[in-house]
Parts: sequence; C-alpha cells; structure tokens
Amino acid sequence: MNHLKLHSDLTQAVVINTQTLPWLPSPAAGVMRRLLHRDGDEVAVATSLVRYAPDSKFDRHTHDRGEEFFVLEGEFADEYGRYPAGCAVRNPWGSSHAPFTDGGCIIFVKLRQLQAEDQQRRVIDTRAAAWEPGPAAGIELMPLGGFGSEQTSLVKLAPSAGLLCRDHQGCQGGAEIFVISGELQHEQRHCGPGNWLRLPDCHQHQPLSSAQGCTFWLKTGHLPPTSRARP
Repeated sequence: MNHLKLHSDLTQAVVINTQTLPWLPSPAAGVMRRLLHRDGDEVAVATSLVRYAPDSKFDRHTHDRGEEFFVLEGEFADEYGRYPAGCAVRNPWGSSHAPFTDGGCIIFVKLRQLQAEDQQRRVIDTRAAAWEPGPAAGIELMPLGGFGSEQTSLVKLAPSAGLLCRDHQGCQGGAEIFVISGELQHEQRHCGPGNWLRLPDCHQHQPLSSAQGCTFWLKTGHLPPTSRARP
C-alpha cells in the first residue's frame, strides 16, 4: 500500500455508512479492512474496521504510538487474553502482540492515536461493566479510558433523549462516533449500526438524538478546531 491520505484532514467533518464500503485485503491472509481514515502506508495513523476470517491471524507487531479497539462481532484474541464482542481494549505506545481468532471477528480499531504519556493498558468487557448517569436524563455513559482532554466512552441514549457533544467534553476537541446499535439522528441524517461520524466543530452541530434509542462508541477531546463547512 502506497502512502494513502483518506479523510486525513482532521479539521474536516465526515459521516460514513461503513456498510457501503468494500473490504480490502491486508498483508495477512484472511484479514480484510474497511478504511475510514488513513494517513500513511502499511504503518499509518488509521481508523478502520478489520474482519478476521475463522482461524486467521496477524504476525506479531508493535504499536509504536498505541492502539485502541472495540470488538463488534465474534471473538478477538492475542497472547494476553480473549476479547468477545463488547470488549474495549487500549494498548499503549510500545506495546506488541500477535492477534488471532478461532471463529472469526470484526473489530473497530484506531492506530497511532494515543498520547505517549498514557501508559496504562485497559481491557473493559462492556457487557459486565456498570453504566453511569450521563449529563442529562435518558443518557448513560460507560468510560472506556482516556488521558487529559481525550476521553473514550460508550453512550446509551434512551428513546427521544438528546446529547450535545459539548456536554461530554466536546467543543474544544471535537467528537468521533461509531454507532453500535439502534439509530442515531445527526441533524437530518438517520445513522444506523456501522455509521462512523467525525465532528471536529461539534459545538456548531445540533444535539445528537435517537427516536428509538441507541448505543454508540464516543471519543471526545482529540480533534483540532475548524471553521470549515459541515458535510
């Protein structure tokens, strides 16, 4: 893969239904990727969906600027443990592993986007972890990790609940969202499971809401400010 720039301008808002994207081959047999954001060649700052076929693996590699992933389907594994659907993992700078799967899996993964000072490895099984009250009625949060202004959480909206990203440490560092279940309304868009949103200037956006309720992965406080037009 040559040096690729895909949605690499972090000041630009993006909304993508990932289910419409093709699966592209990786260097490992049986491992395919849907590219959402990338700046680099095979070693890149990247946000992707990665699909492992049953009994596939990836060679041992080092995450020189960290990795975080959320297991969407199946069970992902490495020499440190097994991570079924619903597990969130943050591996710090300099960590390494040799991932594999027995039955196949799909993960949402961000590479080379953690802070060097954040040296704590975190593994959270969100199926068993407790929800916390959110900033308004009908909103629950589950912290997944973070450092400084950068924070990652699961968010659960009850039907008809709404969330302003600035209520969850957005505004100065934007928000990034991956919809896991239900349907999230962003302005005039209805975003179902698999939709990925990057909202750098989220203070200019209308509240996120859900008529039927939804659960989404949310990262805030990590994007530069922008005055560009929204998509």
